[in-house]
Amino acid sequence: MQDILAWAVNAGFVLVVIAVAMALFRLIKGPSLPDRVVALDMMTIAIVAFCGLSAVRTGEAAFLDVALVLALVGFLATVALARYAERQVFRREQAEDET
Repeated sequence: MQDILAWAVNAGFVLVVIAVAMALFRLIKGPSLPDRVVALDMMTIAIVAFCGLSAVRTGEAAFLDVALVLALVGFLATVALARYAERQVFRREQAEDET
């Protein structure tokens, strides 16, 4: 049973690293701000998963605390960036109405 768990955790690490790399690509290349916000949120989720996998591998519960705090901070960052994007669209619409 331990061999299956070790294999699954290793496969999970590989998949998480691939997800972070793909999100990083979209973060850099993303043509618009919403694409970049979603990519940043995806990276946060993948890093939380990485912390969870690390907790399973090492048996340290501290990684779960780190994952929880990172998830909360990532949520707040996503909300703040979404609000910024909304204000940016509102200002653009206001400028178009004035002309």
